[in-house]
Amino acid sequence: MRKGSALLFGVVLIALVVPSVVAQDLPRVVIRTDVGEIEVEVDTVRAPITASNFLRYVDGAFYDGGSFFRAVRLDNQPGDDEPLTNDDIKIEVIQAGIDSTRQAESLPPIPLERTSVTGIRHQNGIISMARSQPNTATSSFFIVLGDHPSLDHGGFRNPDGQGFAAFGRVVRGMDVVLQIQQRPTQEQTLTPPVQILRVNRIGRAILKLIG
Repeated sequence: MRKGSALLFGVVLIALVVPSVVAQDLPRVVIRTDVGEIEVEVDTVRAPITASNFLRYVDGAFYDGGSFFRAVRLDNQPGDDEPLTNDDIKIEVIQAGIDSTRQAESLPPIPLERTSVTGIRHQNGIISMARSQPNTATSSFFIVLGDHPSLDHGGFRNPDGQGFAAFGRVVRGMDVVLQIQQRPTQEQTLTPPVQILRVNRIGRAILKLIG
């Protein structure tokens, strides 16, 4: 092959390979619990503030020794005969938090990245940040079971209508998510909580160009 042709072939090959690698080069995190593993892809491109905040807690080992402490199912939310609140808009999620002994080390709250900006909707397997008021999320996160637009911007699961900050998706272990959700609860509190053994990043794709 002539030198010019070889160079052109190399450029074409890179053009074909690079987009596919970049598309897959989002950080992945494994959440190891006492009932199994959940692998999550963290979207640092569309939700950079929320994703980076989550990864800082991961890299600081804040979730090690934490727990999934809440499971929301259709059977443990207010019924039709109870007063209407934002909780009357039913959802299905499991919620986790950091090691309680490290609460005093929590990082400052982050700005709310609305789904209307990120485009990451609260669909089955999405991971998102828990919060009270806008711009108050710190470390607690939840994983969604099913599709719940009421958690998106414009939805009213939270009465301010601003929604929650989704920042990634489960790529492995939705069976574990479902298993956690179905464990015994007192109202919505898991009894006992599901222990988080370790949360850590896994390898990233690396492109090597050989001249």
